Amino acid sequence: MDNLSRIACLSKHHFHRQFSSLFGITAFAYIKQARMKRASYQLAFKKNMRIIDIAIANNYESSEAFSRAFSQSIGLSPSQFRESPDWSCWDKNEEKLKGIRTQRIKPVEGCRLVEVVEFSEVRVAAITHVGALYLIGNTIKLLNDWCDENSIAIEGERIFNIVYDDPAITEPDKYTCDICVSIKSSVKKNEYGIVEKSIPAGRCAVIRHVGSDDNINQAINYLYSQWLEGNEEELRDCPIFFERISVFPNVPEAEVITDIYLPLM
Repeated sequence: MDNLSRIACLSKHHFHRQFSSLFGITAFAYIKQARMKRASYQLAFKKNMRIIDIAIANNYESSEAFSRAFSQSIGLSPSQFRESPDWSCWDKNEEKLKGIRTQRIKPVEGCRLVEVVEFSEVRVAAITHVGALYLIGNTIKLLNDWCDENSIAIEGERIFNIVYDDPAITEPDKYTCDICVSIKSSVKKNEYGIVEKSIPAGRCAVIRHVGSDDNINQAINYLYSQWLEGNEEELRDCPIFFERISVFPNVPEAEVITDIYLPLM
């Protein structure tokens, strides 16, 4: 709290009050929930991390203290969540952070850099997610399990999302996207629902989004509205797609990097 107050150029007393008035949540509660989100991802997707390592990584002095805090926040113990992640419990708390970010944290207009590039075709192993976005962790886990079974180091490959729907206007249970990882060999028939696809080559407008996915629609809307209107380009009949340059929880949410590709004629 001393560091945060100093960065904000406020005394701790004023920092606490101003944070609460701006975001509708105390700074302590925000920090705790941000830690729980990171810990949830680590439990679900970082199988090689012990619970004590996750506790220490999230600034808890012991696994017991971490387990108490996690159970109070999520409603499951860390071991229970790791065994069978319940993203609905997690989503109730995450909605608080998402609301804060979308309402209060805005991009700096006029600083958006868009490039037109020639994208080379990429072969991918893909799994289709259909349903509410907060349940996408279950689909990611299936892709991770398939990669483990096939000795594919997912962190050494390129990771993509092919986005078919806009979550802002699509009913949650109908939202559809593909989660993909680049491959070098063919995908064999499997029980996970993983199939082989390709992201086609072609011209694309690309914009880089840094930070949480909570605000990613702002960058997408900029591409479709201001940039497209100001440039003589036509859209190709191919869905928009993301390349995940760095992902959470490997890096803090504020440092997540996503390249957004808009296919052009």
